[in-house]
Amino acid sequence: MRRITNINGGWKFIKANVAPENVEQTEGLEIDVPYTWNGKDGQDGGGDYYRGTCVFLKHFAAPQVEKNGKLYIEFKGVNSSCKVMLNGKEVASHDGGYSTFRADITDIVKEDNQLIVYVDNSKTEKVYPQTADFTFYGGIYRDVNLVAVSENHFDLDFFGAPGIAITPTVCGNECKVKVDAYITGEGEAEIIICDKEGKEVARGKSGEEIKVENATLWDGVENPYLYTAKAVLKVNGEEADRIEKRFGFRSFSIDPVKGFILNGRVYPLRGVCRHQDRPGIGNALTRAMHEEDIAIIKEIGANTLRLAHYQHDDYFYDLCDEAGLVVWAEIPYISRHMPEANANAESQMKELIYQQYNHACIVMWGVSNEITMYHKHKKDMLAFHKKLNDLVHKLDPTRLTTLACFAMCGFTNKSAHITDVVAWNLYLGWYVPGFFLNDLWISFFHLLYPKRCLGYSEYGAECMPNLHSKHPRRGDNSEEYQANYHEFMLRCFKRHPYMWGTYVWNMFDFAADARNQGGEPGMNHKGLVTFDRKTRKDSFYIYKAYWSKEKFVHISGKRFANRTGSSTTVKVYTNCGNVELYQNGKKVECRKIKDGHVFIFKIKMLPENELRAVSGDCVDECTLKKVAKPDPAYKLHVHSETQSWQK
Repeated sequence: MRRITNINGGWKFIKANVAPENVEQTEGLEIDVPYTWNGKDGQDGGGDYYRGTCVFLKHFAAPQVEKNGKLYIEFKGVNSSCKVMLNGKEVASHDGGYSTFRADITDIVKEDNQLIVYVDNSKTEKVYPQTADFTFYGGIYRDVNLVAVSENHFDLDFFGAPGIAITPTVCGNECKVKVDAYITGEGEAEIIICDKEGKEVARGKSGEEIKVENATLWDGVENPYLYTAKAVLKVNGEEADRIEKRFGFRSFSIDPVKGFILNGRVYPLRGVCRHQDRPGIGNALTRAMHEEDIAIIKEIGANTLRLAHYQHDDYFYDLCDEAGLVVWAEIPYISRHMPEANANAESQMKELIYQQYNHACIVMWGVSNEITMYHKHKKDMLAFHKKLNDLVHKLDPTRLTTLACFAMCGFTNKSAHITDVVAWNLYLGWYVPGFFLNDLWISFFHLLYPKRCLGYSEYGAECMPNLHSKHPRRGDNSEEYQANYHEFMLRCFKRHPYMWGTYVWNMFDFAADARNQGGEPGMNHKGLVTFDRKTRKDSFYIYKAYWSKEKFVHISGKRFANRTGSSTTVKVYTNCGNVELYQNGKKVECRKIKDGHVFIFKIKMLPENELRAVSGDCVDECTLKKVAKPDPAYKLHVHSETQSWQK
């Protein structure tokens, strides 16, 4: 039977490329994995963080393995290339920092073992990504396991895949599921389907279509119902191996007029993009951190996620299944086409699809992001896009393909018309002036291509929650400008209901070491929540007002506490339908209401102003103070000679 032993604890890390014979005597840092060596320097700015080869050393005792059984070592994520040596012999090499890979170590393992892993995040033309607006952390940043199996077992050698592929189908009121089991050795796989409570509802054999009577659909955030497929490998009537994976029955399509359709009903996808890093630790997240991210995303009321720009942790896809979040999953084929890395992009796409195929949440595979940013190798890039798109359809005929176009990619660009659907990364109102350009752009594309399904894969504006302005303007990084921008975008998308999906860039601030903006270098501050997940910016609450059913009120501009002038405007975000504002106990008349979510009040400034917003049981409070001069801490100063942003 299968046994998994985690070996995350007790490693030595050496920040240098040391020959195998010198690893033991070379001084290093005692660590546990997951670990990234760029947890600090990859978030400091300047683009000069350490990119090179480092060494990880681990000693472990061999776990028990059945007679004629097999032992594999499994890495869930090593960025970005690595070589694995066990007891002086190379057992694996891998290019691609975001996917699972394994190696059969049965014939090399001893009672006591020396494991050396060379990890390299150096610049190269052969592995994606190399050019992108995020930090390329180096390290073993996900789990490392030993997997012991019987001689006869579900396959462990195929692109890091789990060994079974689950294909559910919905046709009218009839639901069927086919579970293809891939077996090493002998035996036959029996498939048992269980409902959410663990009760058996159907069974059959591998490769058969198994009908599930009166099946409950996986219905997005309203009812993310999951079944479990148990694959039991039997040899001569005895169980040799077992795998259990969850799945969901759902149907989906995208229409150029109606937008996204889930289980036969119009279901506009409105959500966020997510990067996976955190302060000080980079990509080495714990399960609790993944859970916190999902909880915040659920709080805002999003129903979809674009997981940028690479394969995320297996556990995070599980959480998306459970939360009912529709997922756009993609590979890091990004920004700059590198002909020498075509094979690597194909390999990463195969790993993504084979490893995550069973997840109910995933409805589309993203083939690239902003790949037209550079104009070299255009002919090869277009030919490879067609090849990659065809590969995805061959590997998974059940899902759609998409890509995220660079803002400067024109309407007629051939790359924008290869995949099933398309989306654009547009920052109209941030990188160029004019919120209204979004309406013009969307309408013009829809006029030119009325049968082409259109979405926004990225849009956003920078914000430091400590920066504020009475007259917010583009480029000031103020909390007020970001809020104004996102208020407009929400109303804009309501005017264009045919857009199949819209994704805020980004849910969380994230490290982008080449940046120097907002007084905090090394960061992209377009998040609705700060990098440490502790501060929800005002823009977070405008989305919560539109998307969430959890009743609340929020006074916008609380952090803009010191204000000048005889009067000021106060905005309150809510989904309660109505709100009342009190200033020092006295009710203030509402001046304007937008979409029933944004309530605007004008108050006469007193030396101190205790504000209280009330709607039913929902209450929010803050204090504003009248000051003679603008608070200099709220202002961002721009040095024109460098165009770097400093507080």
